[in-house]
Amino acid sequence: MQDRLKQERDRFIREKRDRDRNPRQYAMALSLLKISFNHAAGTEGINRTKLLRRIDRLVERERLRGFNRHWSYDLNRHIALKQLRDCLS
Repeated sequence: MQDRLKQERDRFIREKRDRDRNPRQYAMALSLLKISFNHAAGTEGINRTKLLRRIDRLVERERLRGFNRHWSYDLNRHIALKQLRDCLS
């Protein structure tokens, strides 16, 4: 019984630490991709490839906005998308 509780506690602490470590990725996944980060991290195969391509397109669009000095360019969004891409690949 004690071992099970210890394992549950350790799992909870590990998940909380991971959640706190990647707040930008969670925010980007929810706001731009309309999916949860956990769902995105759990995808495999063709779905993972499609998701990564979608993120690549968003990164490229954000890069072009920055290059053209567009008023809606957001460096934080650009960084978060890149980190999300790196985390999922």
